[in-house]
Amino acid sequence: MINAERALDALGDPTRRRVFMRLREGNRSVREISDGLNVSRPAVSQHLRVLKDSGLAVVRIEGTRRLYAIDTRGLESLRGWLDGFWDKTLKAFKQAAEREAAKERRSR
Repeated sequence: MINAERALDALGDPTRRRVFMRLREGNRSVREISDGLNVSRPAVSQHLRVLKDSGLAVVRIEGTRRLYAIDTRGLESLRGWLDGFWDKTLKAFKQAAEREAAKERRSR
């Protein structure tokens, strides 16, 4: 399970978010990820390391190439953490709606 704070911190950097978005397209090399970014390949490699360390990216080695992709397990774990807020919000909304409906029934 990933640490949600580390994942959110990792995505807090705008350049790192752009790098992460490029991983949505599937396995990519550092060169492919850095093409068109205003960031050097070594800097992209550092951003990828942070994403990997936070559980949001994985690396697969093919010969001399390193291919990066989104770690779906980390993304699912982060989503589960965020869903906890959504569940709490929906529960609070339901309780508020039930209180309001009870008030209406009493006022009739």
